[in-house]
Amino acid sequence: MNLPGNPSKRIPLLPDRKRPLVFAHRGCSSLAPENTMAAFIKAQETGAPGIELDIHPTADGKLVVVHDDTFIRTAPPDHNGGGKKPEELIYDEIRRLDAGSFFGSRWSGERPPLLEEVLETFCPVMYVDIELKSRKTKDDPLPGLLAAKLRALGKLISAAVTVSSFNPFCLRAFKRAWQQVKAEGTADIPTAVIWCADGEVPWILRRGFGRIMSGCDYLKPIHTQAAVNLGGALSRFRWQIIEKRPIVPWTVDDRTLAKRLLAPLPAGIPGCEGIITNRPQDMCGLRES
Repeated sequence: MNLPGNPSKRIPLLPDRKRPLVFAHRGCSSLAPENTMAAFIKAQETGAPGIELDIHPTADGKLVVVHDDTFIRTAPPDHNGGGKKPEELIYDEIRRLDAGSFFGSRWSGERPPLLEEVLETFCPVMYVDIELKSRKTKDDPLPGLLAAKLRALGKLISAAVTVSSFNPFCLRAFKRAWQQVKAEGTADIPTAVIWCADGEVPWILRRGFGRIMSGCDYLKPIHTQAAVNLGGALSRFRWQIIEKRPIVPWTVDDRTLAKRLLAPLPAGIPGCEGIITNRPQDMCGLRES
């Protein structure tokens, strides 16, 4: 397993993909309802090379693509699963929910897709960042379910997926589960811890300490914590030069800001490896090679 104290063992972040990496946040969520097939198709149409999405386990052990802990925000009040968590519903119940009309009537009927549907549709042409949505510190089924699903998809997802989470315990459990199930000769999967200085994030995790707890390979801070200023430069020197962890900040929706984050800093500090954006349609032409 990749250990936090051994930077030389970091798993490379999609090394065969053009830089900078561009992940469409929950699909092209500025033009279509987030985390739906419509949003992922729209991202592909804009020329985005990658997508980011969120997953929860269902009561029957499937992996559904949804961000929140419930469907209240993204489904009609009279048809949102009764306010239950995805983990409390079987997928046959979830697939009947309307996950599109909150964004506009033309999107009515969009449903929360299964992870495998998304991966089978877009991999390996596009790369996918899979965010694990979990608040558990132990006995969490999500890491094992994801590892098993990725193992079953085999070469389709080889060198095409990354895994991330705010939860360092969940992330570390995934790394362990993947090592147990991956086929011989299969590439390891890079993982990232996510953070921001938000009140909903436990205080100990608001400055990126989860990277130590998880043993992750790259980092996903909110873009303000990777800023181009003295504090940001010092942090990036530690993260990128000393710890050898690339950075992919979120959510970067301004093209000028994207260019600043992707540009190298003084003292040999490299630019960020990529960005996560709600507006991939504005980021065309950022890729250098």
